[in-house]
Amino acid sequence: MKKFAVYKSETGYYCYRYADTLAAIAGSGFENIIGEEQLPVVFDGRGGYFSFRENDYGFVKIIESDNDPPLPLEKMFFKNHPDFKLGWMSPDGDTYSCNYTNHNKCAKMLAKTFYPKAKYPETALDRAGWLKIIDSWDGTERMHGQYVHSDRGRVTKRQADKLFDLGLFENKEVKELIRNSENDW
Repeated sequence: MKKFAVYKSETGYYCYRYADTLAAIAGSGFENIIGEEQLPVVFDGRGGYFSFRENDYGFVKIIESDNDPPLPLEKMFFKNHPDFKLGWMSPDGDTYSCNYTNHNKCAKMLAKTFYPKAKYPETALDRAGWLKIIDSWDGTERMHGQYVHSDRGRVTKRQADKLFDLGLFENKEVKELIRNSENDW
């Protein structure tokens, strides 16, 4: 059974592999790098690690699980959260929140849940009519915004309704998506 450090963010809980013994480091690639005096550590999921402290920002608890990731989709990426800003929207209008950099990780969990045979998670979601809501900041604007992306160039009525509820109805790309889709409703 593996241990994970669980942290809370505005968009959900995220988990990092946790090691508090040398035995827990076995198979990590850090066996000859991390010594007992450095424990406990957390592996960042990007090929690195950092020292663990219980007062780390957002830390909630340590859990044990054989699953990776150890938490269900709706906990890792809040479903229909009232403060939704960025993430994915299903054809039924359900939202799954993620931050600026976790769209791919969220897509992997969504595809695993809804399209388990999919080889390419984001492509599977796009083909199934999911919308990707991303940050529109290009580095020159004064404010960050939201951009709604659809490879298909269409939205469902439920998605259009949810986009209205989210205050994204006036976005240029949303207007075009709705214009392209109105005859389908």
